[in-house]
Parts: sequence; structure tokens; C-alpha cells
Amino acid sequence: MRASQKREYVFKLLYCNEFHSREEMPEKFKGFWDNKEYMNDEENLDELIGLSEKEKDEVNERAADIIMKLSFIDKKLDKKVRKWSVDRMSKVDLCILRLAYYEMRMDEEIDPKVAINEAVELAKKYGSDDSPSFVNGVLARFYKED
Repeated sequence: MRASQKREYVFKLLYCNEFHSREEMPEKFKGFWDNKEYMNDEENLDELIGLSEKEKDEVNERAADIIMKLSFIDKKLDKKVRKWSVDRMSKVDLCILRLAYYEMRMDEEIDPKVAINEAVELAKKYGSDDSPSFVNGVLARFYKED
């Protein structure tokens, strides 16, 4: 599986987390892989068929690790978002920013520029018209700290 596809699945699990309790999430993780509705185009469906259990576990583990760190990540995001807070942000933008922050600051294997670029691509695909520039602007502030 391509890294960008794994990232997209992690994003979808983070988004799912916004609407369910922490206790429900293990069941939701399992249901995610069983529910073709989450896979919204033919390319994703074709790729899903060939996914190994190991790859699914990697996606689940990454999403679970981010979910466990949400409080910390949200505090960091709140400091960088101008005229907004995580409570007022669209759920899509918030989930994309959480994932990108995690990749930029907590995953040494991912180049921060790649994390930003991939976040902007997710924002183009799933967010509003303003999402790509918003996501890019917030993440650029983190990048400038490095």
C-alpha cells in the first residue's frame, strides 16, 4: 500500500473518532475495514481488496496512537491557529491537522515537507474550498519552528 493511501485511511479513522466514544473505537476500527462505504472510489476499493492484515494493523495502530495523543496535539494546534480554536474548526480540517502534526513532530521517518504536502492534498480532497490554504498556513507555522 502506498504511504499516501495509508495516510488517507488513518485520516478516515480519525474522522470516525470524532463521532464515537473511545470505548467504541476498537469496534469501529474493525468495522471500517468491513464497510466498503468508507472506500469512496474504485481505486480505493481495488487497493483495499489486496490489503494485508499487517497493513490494516499498521493503519489502526497509527490512528490509535494519534487518538491517544489528541489532547497534547490539540493544545499545540490551538497555539498556532489564529482567530480559531480546535473547538470551532471543521472536523475534516481538524483531523487533517492532527495527522499532519503527528507526522511532523512525532514520526521521525516522515519529512515535515511531505507531511504538509500530503495534508494539503487531503484537504483538497475532503475539505472545503478554503481548507487547503488553511491547513497549509497552520502547518507552515509549525514548519518555521524547526
